[in-house]
Amino acid sequence: MTQHVHFPLQFDGRGRTRDDDEALWIRGLIEQVLFTVPGERVMRPDFGSGLRELVFAPNSPELAATTQFLVQSALQQWMADLITVELVEIDVADSRLSVNIQYSIRRTGMRYQENFQQGGG
Repeated sequence: MTQHVHFPLQFDGRGRTRDDDEALWIRGLIEQVLFTVPGERVMRPDFGSGLRELVFAPNSPELAATTQFLVQSALQQWMADLITVELVEIDVADSRLSVNIQYSIRRTGMRYQENFQQGGG
């Protein structure tokens, strides 16, 4: 059985590394791709999406389209072996960024819709 380490790293009640089922593990990986700033990881300087920098950018239809493209590209680059991205929707209001992603897990075919948020509310 494959172990999927929980993100962020935690310990379970027995003092061992907490594991997740595949769906929660993949959700954690997506979150890492979305909210990691390129250059933040020393050994993978191009990892991430740069999404956090866009929270305070002036809101416009062009920014929403660019952000949607940025997120979809990053997910396809870093997660293509695990998921198929079906839909990415971006909502920016004041300093809150909401990303709605619809995807399916390649191994099981199960479909999920997840919402990720960054910033104040």
